[in-house]
Amino acid sequence: MSLLPRYFAAAAVTAVCGGLQAQTLPGSGLAQHPFLYCGEWQNRSTSEQTMYIVRDGKVVWSYTNPLKGELGDCTMLPNGNIVFSRQFGASEITPGKEIVWNYDGPPGAEIHTAWPIDQNRILIMQNGNPAKLLVINKRTNTIEKEMALETRVPASPHGQFRHVRMTPSGNFLVAHMDLGKVVEYSPDGKEIWSVAAPSAWAAVRLKNGNTLISGNQHGYVREVNAAGETIWEINKDDLPGIPLHTVQEVSRLANGNTLINNWVGSVPQSEWPTVVQVIEVTPAKKVVWALRDWSTLGPASSTQLLDEPGSPDKRESQR
Repeated sequence: MSLLPRYFAAAAVTAVCGGLQAQTLPGSGLAQHPFLYCGEWQNRSTSEQTMYIVRDGKVVWSYTNPLKGELGDCTMLPNGNIVFSRQFGASEITPGKEIVWNYDGPPGAEIHTAWPIDQNRILIMQNGNPAKLLVINKRTNTIEKEMALETRVPASPHGQFRHVRMTPSGNFLVAHMDLGKVVEYSPDGKEIWSVAAPSAWAAVRLKNGNTLISGNQHGYVREVNAAGETIWEINKDDLPGIPLHTVQEVSRLANGNTLINNWVGSVPQSEWPTVVQVIEVTPAKKVVWALRDWSTLGPASSTQLLDEPGSPDKRESQR
């Protein structure tokens, strides 16, 4: 039986990857970090979408969603469970692959954010007409907060939002993908800060108070300060030999480096094996890890490094 994944025919992978074998990418491939990984539109499909846990350079756990829907947001909890979005809902799954919490969106809605606020509460961004930011208590299965958000085309939910997060102060940082801006809302829904950001896919508040934004098909990663000024940026062709295609989730690591998920939906599928999926870059824009392993993983939307301070693997190693 072939070990090649369903993403490509063997001949296509050999033809495309054969010319890449001599290229040495920075880092140690799958062995660079332990990580949780999921991605939207695997095999240009919304069926049989799989998430992975990689440790010591090998896939040690995977789960294929039996329901239709893309996997675009995945986070491992301290107990090893994983909260994930699945386009038409959100779920929490145990290491034993038991679904212990589930939320199904209403007809016509899409969900690409499922982010654990704490042990009991989940932040959901429900694209639709109207689009609603929800805080759900999974223990009581009740909606604790519901906030309607502006959209450019209410009847077209797919392009409205991807990742939404809560700031340490309890505000909501919303990447309005279809409106081209990032807005910070107070808990009562008042706009308290905003910045223009074309096709913003994700935005996270950094420890230094700045905001890190990803630019989807525009291929940028941008750090802006409270005044909205760009103080650090990477664009499509700034990393020699590693073009950015569609930048989805981005995160700032404890060592100051930035982790970039380089999605490939805009690239012909025959060329997917040429694309670096995940990139770790220093503040000086030096690439220290470039992961390209299409024989193991699909497109990259959300990657959680499990060796970061406070992560599940780090907690386990400190016991």
